[in-house]
Amino acid sequence: MIASITLKDGLATKGSLEAASYAVALAKAEGTEAVAVVHGPLKGDGGLGATGIAKVLHYADELQDAGQIAKLVAAAASGSSVILAHDAVGRAVAPAVAVHLNAGLVSGVTELPASGAVRRNVFSGKAMADVEVATGQAVYTVTPNTFPVAADGGVAAVEAFQAEVGEARVKVKAFHASSADGQVPLPEAELVVSAGRGLKGPENWGIVEDLASALGATTACSRPVADIGWRPHHEHVGQTGVAIRPNLYIAAGISGAIQHLAGVNQSKVIVVINTDPEAPFFKAADYGIVGDAFEVLPKLTAAVKALEA
Repeated sequence: MIASITLKDGLATKGSLEAASYAVALAKAEGTEAVAVVHGPLKGDGGLGATGIAKVLHYADELQDAGQIAKLVAAAASGSSVILAHDAVGRAVAPAVAVHLNAGLVSGVTELPASGAVRRNVFSGKAMADVEVATGQAVYTVTPNTFPVAADGGVAAVEAFQAEVGEARVKVKAFHASSADGQVPLPEAELVVSAGRGLKGPENWGIVEDLASALGATTACSRPVADIGWRPHHEHVGQTGVAIRPNLYIAAGISGAIQHLAGVNQSKVIVVINTDPEAPFFKAADYGIVGDAFEVLPKLTAAVKALEA
């Protein structure tokens, strides 16, 4: 079993740790061992041994071209199935790996295979499909926040690995990170506080940021808010923005259009705050507060701070 891992500052990203944990669990079920393949600067074993990964294959050069990464992963896989995170890198690399290996691909899986089939979300999370893979090898991408990161392993052995990856077809000339003020990136966030046009203007976003800060959450927004420039586009969650699956999603002043719901409806707990009791979002909420966000959010922030104290 091969887990394709993305590194950040020498350590595996949260999504990659989830993919590694999935690979370890699947390998145990099949009576094999899980091996990770990484590229670029690596600190120790990248934190992968803790998930149960037995060995880390390390390709020293950092790769940014999806085609090159796919060739590296395919070379490492040999006759094994491949597990990747269902993130920007995984979605770009997985189809190419499947072609190289002539393997079946199932994207966005949410559970381990059972009875010969693996489960994934379909129709923007409105239904689940059990998919059978007819090929000997399989390529799976694991939906974020659906498989827990294991932490009962040890330290993985690190082994230098070489492969013919060819020339890069895409070359990155510069990289400018969006400012997130130390927040967890939205696809990896377990706690998210989001707001819409009900906040009436960007000058009022302080009450959203205060609650997010108290919770240790990431801030987000609806599409109209990003479109009119109140918030940056990387905070836009929904079907046409970032699809998320946090443990807790708090939405203030968002009516709940179907496009927004499609990107957040896999959240484990949804809390909706809106002055309109007929807002569609209340139908999808686990908890709803009919009230003014300008009154409710500060009270929630005070309650969180009091609880922590």
